[in-house]
Amino acid sequence: MQSYSIGVDLGGTNMRVAALEAGGRQLDAFCAETGVNRGRDRVIGEMCAAIHRLAGRFSDTHTLSGVGVGVPGIIDIDAGTVWSAANLPDWTDYPVRAEIQRRLATPVFLENDANCAALGEQWLGSGAQANNLCMVTLGTGVGGAFIFRGMLWHGTIGMAGEIGHMTVTPEGPLCGCGNSGCLEQFASATAIKRMAQEAISAGKSADLERAMDSNPRFSAETVFQCALKGDAAAQQIFDTVGSALGVVLSGLVDALNLARYVIGGGVANAWELFSPALFRELRQRSIVFRATDPAARMHKKETTVTRGKLGGDAGVIGAARLPLLSGIPSPSQTRVHE
Repeated sequence: MQSYSIGVDLGGTNMRVAALEAGGRQLDAFCAETGVNRGRDRVIGEMCAAIHRLAGRFSDTHTLSGVGVGVPGIIDIDAGTVWSAANLPDWTDYPVRAEIQRRLATPVFLENDANCAALGEQWLGSGAQANNLCMVTLGTGVGGAFIFRGMLWHGTIGMAGEIGHMTVTPEGPLCGCGNSGCLEQFASATAIKRMAQEAISAGKSADLERAMDSNPRFSAETVFQCALKGDAAAQQIFDTVGSALGVVLSGLVDALNLARYVIGGGVANAWELFSPALFRELRQRSIVFRATDPAARMHKKETTVTRGKLGGDAGVIGAARLPLLSGIPSPSQTRVHE
């Protein structure tokens, strides 16, 4: 029978679950609210129930290889434990992998959500066939991941990829991590909303002010729509996003000299607005990028900086990839409990 795996992308708001064959064909997928305020046991219970329902649809035609779970937080990969997760407040030191395996009796692979997004893009997205890549995820915060020689790079304690906390300017806004001027304070959805509110307070945009007054759920998406309609202050905010990304990426390009850098997450939907500033900074600051800029055609080996293709599905696709990379057990060991 054809082998397949199930991936889970667990966010603070939504949970995505998908079943994919080993060749990458999606069998089924759905999204549900996470409901973290109801406690971790409830969330895990609903996740396992969803996995069981999905697995039951293909038990006669496919063999389950395992379950991959992407979680936003700091993870002890070896122990299968979440050390801390800002959007999952009661998950500190929580043995997630063991708990899910106990309920399902199938191999479970735990990973950071940005790492899962990188695996997804490398498998079926903008990083396809790239043996080495850097992923930057722009969402509520800013995450990152590295794949070297086809393998995720976790670092000494599993915290590699904290690109969001690299410094853009030392005099910048205070970040929750304790530093000032982090990339997350310029290129995340949270930062876009903050910069819009600052522009409104300074009287720089009547359009943004009207949008905020008329929309109680004023967000980065609202700012994006204003920018598309030509609001100068909103457009300047996305120019700031691109400039900050360019500053950080120029250091990464010079340090790592990878072939591909992929920008994903919800904010990447504004690629056309912020990418000009991103490339402007790269060409000004990075000696490696200037030598390998695809537009310059100076070297046959190029540095590609591009938007991710998979959008919000990158994380769940990468999570489903985890069991397929592991070379795990025989079908008799991978049966989900009835």
